[in-house]
Amino acid sequence: MKAVWITEPGSPDVLQVRECESPRLLKGHVRVQIKATALNRADLLQRQGLYPPPPGETEILGLEMSGVVVETANDVTGFLPGERVCALLPGGGYAQEVVVPAPMLAKIPDSLSFEEAAAIPEAFLTAYSNLVWLGQINPAHTVLIHAGASGVGTAAIQLVREFGATPIVTAGSVKKREVCMKLGAALAIDYHAGPFAPPVLEWTKKQGVNLIFDFIGSPYFEQNLQTLAIDGRLIVIGTMGGTLVDRFDLSLLLRRRLQVIGTALRSRTKEQKAQLTAEFWDFAFDRFADGRLRPLVDRIYPLEHVAEAHRYMESNLNIGKIVLRVSA
Repeated sequence: MKAVWITEPGSPDVLQVRECESPRLLKGHVRVQIKATALNRADLLQRQGLYPPPPGETEILGLEMSGVVVETANDVTGFLPGERVCALLPGGGYAQEVVVPAPMLAKIPDSLSFEEAAAIPEAFLTAYSNLVWLGQINPAHTVLIHAGASGVGTAAIQLVREFGATPIVTAGSVKKREVCMKLGAALAIDYHAGPFAPPVLEWTKKQGVNLIFDFIGSPYFEQNLQTLAIDGRLIVIGTMGGTLVDRFDLSLLLRRRLQVIGTALRSRTKEQKAQLTAEFWDFAFDRFADGRLRPLVDRIYPLEHVAEAHRYMESNLNIGKIVLRVSA
């Protein structure tokens, strides 16, 4: 099969499509012909040598995929050759085939293309797990979503609305803010215009927000806590802007009973990911089928243009997901 390999840590130019052996079918697993995969920030970090795969997992990039079942192990039930599926992966999505534990697979509605389905697992399961498992969302909540036009951001806006709560976002361009508003954001703040805390507090009548999704890290940390309501939760999903916070007064956490929660989907156990997959698709299948939920796909590249796709992600211009088409 063909797969994308990292020849050495570095720029997108180190990504090369090479022939390699197909993975061996294991007990409890399903072999899938990959039709599409989607890019994630973790892919850029792994390419640079900054985010190695979990021990024992493939070094091939790609944390999600959609495709067609080729064969199943003898002990697997519930999936048949030819069925359309998608899945979270620990790696291996930038390839023509992958072997996946059966509990990690989900069947996809006929209304979704393979490119759309490939854009779902990481973004939507990240958003769902943080809203439900960590955020304990309820209809009375207001949720601040940074990077609102990202893959996770666009998924989170829709899910917050489906739970009856109110999403507000930060985003860096007029076009990105317009897309967020069309998806259901009640407020879209231009983070280039100045600190985001004042407009958030003004819009919430100084009550603050109940949940925050943060991808930025240390540059936003103090403002995030300033905008949280009593008993609010800051969920740190990424640290794109930095990891170190200087001279922070911890008494704010105590006075307002705030929680700071760090999370990473990739490091969850297989059992947790299987539980999350089943729970999410039980909630979301019909919503994707009838259009209440939809993945946003910004651009689609052929697998051979993977370096170009990585450069586009590094430009931070994408709205929604960047997808690689692996096979027709």
